[in-house]
Amino acid sequence: MNLQEKIRILAAAAKYDVSCSSSGSDRANQPGGIGSAAKAGICHSFADDGRCISLLKILYSNHCIYDCAYCVNRRSNDIQRTTFTVKELVDLTIGFYRRNYIEGLFLSSGVINNPDFTMERLVRVARELRQIHRFNGYIHLKTIPGASSRLVKEAALYADRLSVNIEIPSEGNLKMLAPEKDYPSVLSPMSLIKEGIVQYKEERRIYRHTPLFAPAGQSTQLIIGATPDSDRQILSLAGNLYATQNLKRVYYSGYNPTNLYDSRLPAITAPPLKRENRLYQSDWLMRFYHFSVDEIVNDAHPDLDLSVDPKLSYALRNPHIFPIDVNSADHHMLLRIPGVGPKSAKMILAARRFRKLNSHHLRKIGVVMKRAQYFITCHELPTATIQELQPERVRSMLTMDLRKQSLPNAHQLSLW
Repeated sequence: MNLQEKIRILAAAAKYDVSCSSSGSDRANQPGGIGSAAKAGICHSFADDGRCISLLKILYSNHCIYDCAYCVNRRSNDIQRTTFTVKELVDLTIGFYRRNYIEGLFLSSGVINNPDFTMERLVRVARELRQIHRFNGYIHLKTIPGASSRLVKEAALYADRLSVNIEIPSEGNLKMLAPEKDYPSVLSPMSLIKEGIVQYKEERRIYRHTPLFAPAGQSTQLIIGATPDSDRQILSLAGNLYATQNLKRVYYSGYNPTNLYDSRLPAITAPPLKRENRLYQSDWLMRFYHFSVDEIVNDAHPDLDLSVDPKLSYALRNPHIFPIDVNSADHHMLLRIPGVGPKSAKMILAARRFRKLNSHHLRKIGVVMKRAQYFITCHELPTATIQELQPERVRSMLTMDLRKQSLPNAHQLSLW
């Protein structure tokens, strides 16, 4: 099979893995080297849906010894199979970089022969890029569950970010859909990477030339909708991973129905994209708004409300907390107001030291008053709050505003 055909097959097979991001790593160029990685990422092209593409995202091989029900590359599928050589993939990455197609590499693989055999090939690709070609661009390697600790540590010395995909949010359902996999084989390398990052950071404070060890941290991916796990189970797992494994990101991938013949999988025709979006919004609340999982979902509401975003859903379910006085509330409470973000919350705290704030000031600060007006009090605010209007009416008014925003206005229609 020629190289072009291999690229077509293995690039297409990699599209189901969403856990690639070039943010979070600074790797400066070295004298005589090529490329660099920046925290903001350097992007050369955009996908049709607006996503920025800067990485060569590809599999080393789509051969796999496992028969995971949700995976298009499962061994029982009758698909065209191929594998790169290490040299082919290294030359491809350097060639694409020199043509300014990419800024880095995202490399995963099906499991060939055994986890160590596969992981050793991925490490060789990264090692040759770094040591032979002196490539200093971004590299994200997928860690193969079950691979030896020696190979995982070596991978972290060459890659900017590592990721170990958990895939299914509960171990029981993982065993049902992927009998050859288990949680220990996933969590063990995660712990190893976390400990290595801490150790190398400490050594780097003492010894300046200590090598980087996964400087952009680690991430994982959860498949959403392939099993009946609730959003509370998913977010509880994500929150636990952030707390115990110091993950940079948990990615949520709506289950893409690929193996329709397998009765263990749900009978859906399209990925649950709205649910995926709500989970990302909830993840954002946990990481940047200091929400706990129980504030977003709980026993009474185990699944996210798909009609409104999770922050607004929290406010509507807890009307007794509101309205909040923006001139006296602390930072924690300001972040619970729909329409107030981390940046505007800090600006409110700074501005109110000099005067009482009114709705005009809040708009200038960047507060989205269309939402916030029902949940706050300030120096002057003519709008009735959630206490006078009741939660269901506020929900109706806000969802109606969202529907209006999605419709074209008269000016837009005239342009059409």
